[in-house]
Formats: sequence, structure tokens, C-alpha cells
Amino acid sequence: MKRRRIYIGSGNSYTNIEVPTSDSMLAFDLDTGSLLWSNQLTPNDNWIPACPRGVNCPEVRGDDYDFASSAVLKTVNGKDILLAAQKSGTVYGLDPDERGKLLWKTGIGKGSGLLGGVGWGMAVEAQTAYAAIADINRPDGTPGLYALRIETGQVIWSTPAPKGAGNTAQAAAVTAIPGIAFSGSYGGHMRAYSTKTGEILWDYDAVHPFDTVNKVPAKGGSFNGAGVAISQGLVITSNGYGFAGGQAGNVLLAFSVDGK
Repeated sequence: MKRRRIYIGSGNSYTNIEVPTSDSMLAFDLDTGSLLWSNQLTPNDNWIPACPRGVNCPEVRGDDYDFASSAVLKTVNGKDILLAAQKSGTVYGLDPDERGKLLWKTGIGKGSGLLGGVGWGMAVEAQTAYAAIADINRPDGTPGLYALRIETGQVIWSTPAPKGAGNTAQAAAVTAIPGIAFSGSYGGHMRAYSTKTGEILWDYDAVHPFDTVNKVPAKGGSFNGAGVAISQGLVITSNGYGFAGGQAGNVLLAFSVDGK
């Protein structure tokens, strides 16, 4: 609030016309709504979902590398850094006092448009940022959870998505508390990671029927979208994301500290 600014990541242009503020980080004046600055991190991302079969497709089609998740402003060693994660699989550190000047960028994924790169958001705790990678649509994709040093962008550790657990894409937003980061998968697994080592401390497979407290028939499915909420020793999350090949479900789950 000290700058009275709102920071927003933008999407593709969805047109054949190059837009200088697409795939950008934007800063708006909180009081007037005026655009103060923009930093376009991926130009020419002219992507439309129906292409290449639609009638209005761009001549040069982009890769759908927009910023789907919120930016994060974090102070480390007295310096404010604006963090942004893209569906290209790249995480950026920007200077909010220098019109979004690029401080560092780190590629942790391959990017593949829908269900590629970083989907719904990072989490930060102390001096570390945690980003989950989806990357399910590329044979060289790198699904999993990654920890980055906020000050430099250096990868501290990475934990690949376990094999044999269904769809390995980890597109849901990450949630972090001291010592633990939580990341859900499209294959229906909710995992708790050690923030020190990246070790998976517990892994819950939600793809099965549930005996619910309100006796409504329910089944579990994919985790995607919002991250978990944490309160009074409980980890609470919705489950059953049926879009884009996901497994539909209809449960709200609450876990104890040991994942039960």
C-alpha cells in the first residue's frame, strides 16, 4: 500500500493485432485507475482457442503463454520484488520501483499453453517462492513443485511429480505455511512438501467415492484452480475439476496435519 498501486498480469491478445500490453505485468494507480507502467514479457502471443480452424486466426499464432495467476509482492533483505509466473514455465522477478525492470527470470517448465507452465499461482514463505508446473501436453514437460530464492531466482530444489499417480500436471495454486507447501495434481493427489528439502511428507489420493458428513453421494477427482485454505490445524480444499480432461468430482475435503 505504500506505493498505492495494483499489479496485474495480462493474458494473450486474442487477436491478429499485436497489443503492447498483452502477456505483461501492469501497474495501476490505486486511486485513479490509470496505467502507470507495463512490462511486456512475451510479445506476439496472438493466440485464439479455436485456431487453427477458426476464420479469424492470427497469421502467426502465439503459444498461449499468458499470466494466469496473481503477482506477488515480497520484501527480501529490505528490497521489494514483484514476482510473476507464466504459463510458459518462466518465473520473473521485477523491480516495482523501476517500472517493472527485469531483475531475473528462471525457466522451470517447458510451457504448453493449456495446462502448461505455472497455472493458478505461486506461494511465498520467508525468502522462498514455490511454483507448481503442469506441462502435461509436452513429452519433455517437467511437472512438479519448485522452490526458488526470491532475491535471485535460483532454484533451491525441485521435486518431480511422482509417476504412477494418474495425470501428473500440477496446475492448482500452491499454498505455503512455515515448513510446508501444499500442491494438488490433475491426477487427484494432494501433497504436502517439506519447504526445506522438497520431500513429499504425505500424499493423499482423492480419486474414490466418499462417505460424506451430509450423506450426499460424492466422488473425488482432479485438483485445480484455487489452492488449499488452512485454519486451526485443518487443510481445506475443494476437489473435482472436470475441465480439459480432468476428473470431475463434488467434494470439500478437510485434512488433519498428518494428511488424514
